[in-house]
Amino acid sequence: TLQKGIVLFQVIVYIPTLFLGIPLTMIALWVFCCKIKRWNETRVYMINLMVADSFLLLTLPFVIYFTKYDYPTDNLCTTIENIYFTNMPMSILIITLIAIDRYIAIKFPLKAKMLRSPRKSASTCGFLWITLIIYAYLRRKFYQKEQFCLQKGSLQPNYLSVFSIIVGYFIPLGIVIFCSVQVITCLRKKMATSPHETKLMQKAIHIISVNLCVFIVCFSPFYITLFLRFVVNFAEACSLLLKVRASIQICACLANSNCCLDAFCYYFAAKEFPEFP
Repeated sequence: TLQKGIVLFQVIVYIPTLFLGIPLTMIALWVFCCKIKRWNETRVYMINLMVADSFLLLTLPFVIYFTKYDYPTDNLCTTIENIYFTNMPMSILIITLIAIDRYIAIKFPLKAKMLRSPRKSASTCGFLWITLIIYAYLRRKFYQKEQFCLQKGSLQPNYLSVFSIIVGYFIPLGIVIFCSVQVITCLRKKMATSPHETKLMQKAIHIISVNLCVFIVCFSPFYITLFLRFVVNFAEACSLLLKVRASIQICACLANSNCCLDAFCYYFAAKEFPEFP
C-alpha cells in the first residue's frame, strides 16, 4: 500500500513537471543558443543548467517505472542511475556558481573583470561535469550493488554517502545563502539615482530572494532525509527504515520538480540580454 501511494505521488508530481519542464527548457535552450549573440558568464551557466535539467527530466519516467515494479539492477538501471546522480548534483552546483558570480559582480565590481569571464565559467562547468561523471561511475564500483534499481536495500551505513551529501548540498547551500544575503544587503544599501533604478534593484532583490527560497524548499528535505537514512542505518533502527525510504522517494519528487521551476530563472536571466524580446 505504501509503495502504491509513493508511485501515485510520483505520477502526480512528475507528469506536470515533464509537461511543463521539457517544453520550457527546450524553448530556453533555443533562446540562449540561437537568439542571444553575446557570450557572458550568465549565458554559459544557464546553458549548462538547461542541459543538466534536460537529462534529469528524461530520467523521471524511468524513476516511476523502477519504483512501481521493483526493477532489478541491470545495464539500463546503471545508465539511468548514472544520469540521475550526475545531473541533480550538477544543477545544484551550477546554481551555486551563479550565486557566486552574482556576488563577485556586485560586491567587487572593480575586480570582477579580472575574476569573471565566459572562458573561466566554461572551464569551471567542464571540470564539474568531468568530476561528477567520474563520481557516478565510481559510485557503482564502491557502493554495494543493490537488488533493485534506485533503492538502497543494504542496512550498512555508507560513510561515502555522508561525504557526498555534505559536499554536494550542504556546503553549496551555505554558499548560496551567504552570497544571496550579501547581494541583497549590497543592493539595499546602494543609492538609486532614479525611480527606474530603484524599481530595478527591488526587482533584483525579489528575484534573488525567490530563487533562494526555491533552492532551500526543493532540495533541503531530500538531502536531510538522505542523512536520516545514514543515521537510521548507523543506529540499526530497522523499524524506521521503511518510513525513511518512503520519505526519500517523496522528497525526491520535490527536488526533481526544481527542473520546472528553473524555467523562471532562465526567463529572468535572459532579460539581461538586449536581444531578448
